[in-house]
Amino acid sequence: MITIYGDPISGNCLKVKWTCERLAIPFAWIDVNVVNRETRTDAFLAMNPAGQVPIIVLDDGRTLAQSNAIILHLAEGSALIPADPYDRAKMFEWLFWEQYSHEPSIAVVRFQVKYLGRPRAEVDAALIAKAEAALGLMDRALEGRRFLVADQLTLADVALVAYTRFAHDGGFVLADYPAVDAWVRRVETELPIKEPR
Repeated sequence: MITIYGDPISGNCLKVKWTCERLAIPFAWIDVNVVNRETRTDAFLAMNPAGQVPIIVLDDGRTLAQSNAIILHLAEGSALIPADPYDRAKMFEWLFWEQYSHEPSIAVVRFQVKYLGRPRAEVDAALIAKAEAALGLMDRALEGRRFLVADQLTLADVALVAYTRFAHDGGFVLADYPAVDAWVRRVETELPIKEPR
């Protein structure tokens, strides 16, 4: 059985949990509170010198960090990774974009507003604009589509729904992005996600 070290407020951690649940992979979950700096203890840094969650420990004791690397490892050979090489590359395209353009804006605004208690008016306007642009891009990509790639649930959907569904915590209104809003509800049903928004 794998062990997941994660913080339940983290979309990056939840995507690992949801991948396990979708694929019926048994796991043990150990809470690591990021706000309380539990990722900075000597014991945690011995497992992951980067001091980040999530991290998994495999049955043989090997560790793996970085959420998208973890879900790719867990989903190897499953329907969450398209068999077609082009579709698989499109999934990777979304995974790379999620960590470079989506998570660093939407998740950061959410964290500052919800967990640091910063008024939204004091959050960097450029960061908010970047998050709005990310939601707009997704909305255009999802128009007339059920999922992001190949008309099937893939890791692209798992990765991107993680913080998108919590965008309201940062003051974003998903109703302003109707294709995204409908897609979030669809993915929540498919996984199915138990964590309330």
